[in-house]
Amino acid sequence: MNTSSTQPERLDSSGPWKTALIGLARDNTARFAWLCLLLIVLSCLMAPFYAARIAHTDPFSANVAGSIMLDGQEVDLMQPNDNPLHLGLSPIGPTWHTHYLLGADSQGRDIAARLLYGGRNSLLIASASATLCLVFATLIGVVAGFMGGVVDSVLSRLMDIMWAVPVYLFAICLSIVTITTGLHLGPFTLEGNSLLVPVMIIALVYMPYAARPVRARVMSLKTAEFVTAARCLGVPRWRIVLFDILPNVSDTLVVLGPLVMAMALLTESALSFLSIGVQAPASSWGTMIQDGEGLIYTRPVVAIAPGLAIAAVVLCLNILGDSLRDHLDPRSAGREP
Repeated sequence: MNTSSTQPERLDSSGPWKTALIGLARDNTARFAWLCLLLIVLSCLMAPFYAARIAHTDPFSANVAGSIMLDGQEVDLMQPNDNPLHLGLSPIGPTWHTHYLLGADSQGRDIAARLLYGGRNSLLIASASATLCLVFATLIGVVAGFMGGVVDSVLSRLMDIMWAVPVYLFAICLSIVTITTGLHLGPFTLEGNSLLVPVMIIALVYMPYAARPVRARVMSLKTAEFVTAARCLGVPRWRIVLFDILPNVSDTLVVLGPLVMAMALLTESALSFLSIGVQAPASSWGTMIQDGEGLIYTRPVVAIAPGLAIAAVVLCLNILGDSLRDHLDPRSAGREP
């Protein structure tokens, strides 16, 4: 007689967040995206150190008449063009040395140093606007989805009207107005060259995009059994929202975070390229692409370098957003049942 007994399978008691973190840790694509994004962020944070200790240059001051030493020879930063008549001047190209690693722009400024400084502003604006957007979207989505009725109708129609306007056209209109007159928020006034101006504009533009899935999530949660039980027990509405609704909406917000940040980065770059985003003397990846527009045929690295940086960050954020969605939502495509 076989006396061996089969042991019952151990149920996985891990919570959804722990399960998602384990899944992300095992996802090679997500780990690679995290690593790339972390390296880009750390490199941008080291911009002052690179400019002062390695490049030994001021990335914000024009240096058209400057020169550098290359292979024991003094070379001007502005070189004659390669056309037959050698008319006009073009900045020096990549030297692959510590000084002017990626060359200079039309003002004789170090592209590598400006790339790091511009990345700090671009990433700061993108992350701040995404955070502010999610805060506003959560407030509107929770109120509209939980209250329902007239409140839901008014807020939903307002979001529909805002989302019906093309995103970049809406952002351009708001940017032109705020840059010329500033942004007045009650007793607070923001100047047109403040970085908070594009943060507020981008957050407002993408608020309907994030509010709609939050509203849909809240509407499905308010009919759940645990919410109905709380109502039957006489729990106040504000406690239901804070302790029952919001914790179950957090996974939606975490998934939306990287995606909204990627769109915010693209929008900021577009506005800065059009001179209605980050204002001089500050720089961003969008302003650097604008600076390199006139040098696209002679010194393309001026525009290509920030373009590649934008593409890399957006790609990493989209990969992370997709991975978070797959591991937090068991019903999403590609997830094992």
